[in-house]
Amino acid sequence: MDAFYRQLLRFRLLVVLVAIGLVLAAAFGAQKLVFKSDYRVFFGKENPQLKNFERMQKTFAKSDNALFILAPQDGNVFSPEVIEAMAWLTEQSWQLPYSTRVDSITNFQHTYAEEDDMIVEDLVFDPEALDDAEVQRIRQIALNEPLIVNRLLSPDARVAAVNVNVQLPGINLVEEVPEVVVGVRALRDQLVERYPQIDVYLSGMVMMNNTFAEASLNDSATLVPLMFLAVILLIGILVRTIGGLVATLVIIITSIAGAMGLAGWYGLFLTGPSASAPTIILTLAVADCVHILTTFYHEMRSGVEQRQALINSLKINTQPVILTSVTTAIGFLTMNFSDSPPFADLGNIVAVGVMLACVLALTLFPAMLALMPLKATARPENHNTAMDRIACFVICRRKPLLWVSVTLVLITIAQIPRNELNDDFVKYFDQSVEFRQAADFSDQHLTGMGILEIELSSGESSGINNPTYLQQAEDLANWLRQQPEVVHVNSLTDIMKRLNRNMHGDDPSYHRLPDNRELAAQYLLLYEMSLPYGLDLNNQINVDKSAIRLIATCRNLTSKQNIDLERRTKQWLAENTPELKSTIASPSLMFAHIGKRNIKSMLSGTLTALVLISVLLGCALRSLKFGLISLAPNLIPAGLAFGLWGMWVGEVGLALSVVTGMTLGIIVDDTVHFLSKYLHARRERNDSTQQAIVYAFHSVGKALWITTLVLSVGFLILSMSTFKVNADMGLLTAITIVIALVVDFILLPILILLFDKESSPTSSDNPADSAIPRQEI
Repeated sequence: MDAFYRQLLRFRLLVVLVAIGLVLAAAFGAQKLVFKSDYRVFFGKENPQLKNFERMQKTFAKSDNALFILAPQDGNVFSPEVIEAMAWLTEQSWQLPYSTRVDSITNFQHTYAEEDDMIVEDLVFDPEALDDAEVQRIRQIALNEPLIVNRLLSPDARVAAVNVNVQLPGINLVEEVPEVVVGVRALRDQLVERYPQIDVYLSGMVMMNNTFAEASLNDSATLVPLMFLAVILLIGILVRTIGGLVATLVIIITSIAGAMGLAGWYGLFLTGPSASAPTIILTLAVADCVHILTTFYHEMRSGVEQRQALINSLKINTQPVILTSVTTAIGFLTMNFSDSPPFADLGNIVAVGVMLACVLALTLFPAMLALMPLKATARPENHNTAMDRIACFVICRRKPLLWVSVTLVLITIAQIPRNELNDDFVKYFDQSVEFRQAADFSDQHLTGMGILEIELSSGESSGINNPTYLQQAEDLANWLRQQPEVVHVNSLTDIMKRLNRNMHGDDPSYHRLPDNRELAAQYLLLYEMSLPYGLDLNNQINVDKSAIRLIATCRNLTSKQNIDLERRTKQWLAENTPELKSTIASPSLMFAHIGKRNIKSMLSGTLTALVLISVLLGCALRSLKFGLISLAPNLIPAGLAFGLWGMWVGEVGLALSVVTGMTLGIIVDDTVHFLSKYLHARRERNDSTQQAIVYAFHSVGKALWITTLVLSVGFLILSMSTFKVNADMGLLTAITIVIALVVDFILLPILILLFDKESSPTSSDNPADSAIPRQEI
């Protein structure tokens, strides 16, 4: 190792040029990275809820949509001006990219009897020539039509909506979704300019898709620069070296550029979670540099010449730097156990970035330092630093500290069950985000984002005309309407009842389902033939008319509420329609199940990582005993963090399901550096247990709290993200990292004192061999 580092420093300029060249070659792949705007990326191809949803989308018309929510400032939808505005918006929406269907009050296909004929026409026939009588007629029909109220019109007639269904080609979602959103926003702006008395909100799945991308790009534009500023300030203040600061920033930039470039070469695309990789790599890359810098300047201040001080620092830190990098990479690689591909991508990108930072910190970093004329004033070593005092405090009061620590750990970990597995995909975004504001407004005044799509199959061609089948579908629709979460049910049976009434001269007594299969088939055929292009029934009926799709629209529900509604629906279907085949699917159900699936998969991943890391530590430290001792400080921080989360928040969702795996490797960093310095003192310096603990605090304590401060600040900055998945992950990770330092400073030394009681290998009474006199303990 000594020879290797001497040669590295001898050819330092060549090392710098080669390293920079290789990083640039890797970073060139970053131009291939694109952001994929599609909520489906959160689900693996074998996800059962996704498979059900995709199959239903192929059977019926796709349900991706953009929703214009119109709120007249005077609170009256039924005025000539607002109706005219809706009609204009409805007509213009057909021109939006990939638009396949537009539904509103104005083009609702109203049916009525006229002598022996059934008339099918737009509810608003001539929006520019409305008088008060016509407006009142439209109002009465709309407020009494179940297919309109709570879907396109609020019951109090204060808010209305225009729903645009889009069918994206799926060839290039990177461009297709933003193209639709640009058109929707432009149309919104035109409407507001023409009709300033109407407030317009934009919701729907297409808008949510785009918001994933916009939130992440906003983070990249704000959080990453803020992180760079924080790192510069912290390193500048804590390490106090311009040369070391510059070299550290180079390692950070090259690690990020290399990792993101390799991701591009590999063909990955960015999503909300994976787009936060640069922020995390930026934070983690600092740790290696800080440890090398701290030891390097410690050696120089002890009177060692610059090059030799650098070699000494590298020799001391090489093993712990490699070990902590590998364990951190293992922790992030466990995210491949996640059922959500974006988190697997995040783990892989960060793992590559961590290992790049490790290699660069041991090659490019010392080569750059060797090229700089760095100086440090030699001064006697101070053995009364804050770290020394903490060490003496822990050693002298180990018994009460042990009891207090164990008590607090048990009490806090006991709070973990208070965490409830729950999620709300609308609340993935901060309230400052435009989509979140629109979704909340719609949920309060009109309709929610929660959807339950139910395919009800009769098992035979044209079976939907069977009166028995229709009655079963009607019973299901009525049962759904009775559920407290459901605000609207779109069912073919409502159309069939209206058609039956129309065909009997609009006699209200015939507002019921046809009791004859042939009549039902004739009514449906006549109605379908009368519908204009784009407003057919393909979104409700399959090709051979063997199945229909009921769509229950709900308030914005949490994952627990979604799963509970699904469970109750399945139970009702099993009890009331056992002979019918049914499938339930929707984006909200997909998000509801992903958190639970992710927790289960990540538990197995974390256990795998724990075994690997423990074996690795045992081998690297050449001690099974210390490998086992390391388990406590590696596991307890995550337990304490989730316990505190249970007391403060009480909800664990998709983002937090990966925190234990990704923090496991980061937490090991503190433990490895502390134990490696302790064992160095025990084996190389022949110190006693207590002296070795003091030596570990003295030599590595400052670096540990500096790296903890940088790491925690970095993840706290990530917690400022408007994308709640990243924000919660950043906050809980920061809490876990801070707890890890406290555990390593208090509990780890106490465990060492309990289980490594042997005296110094040569003499326990010779304090002259120790850098820290025994009498100070």
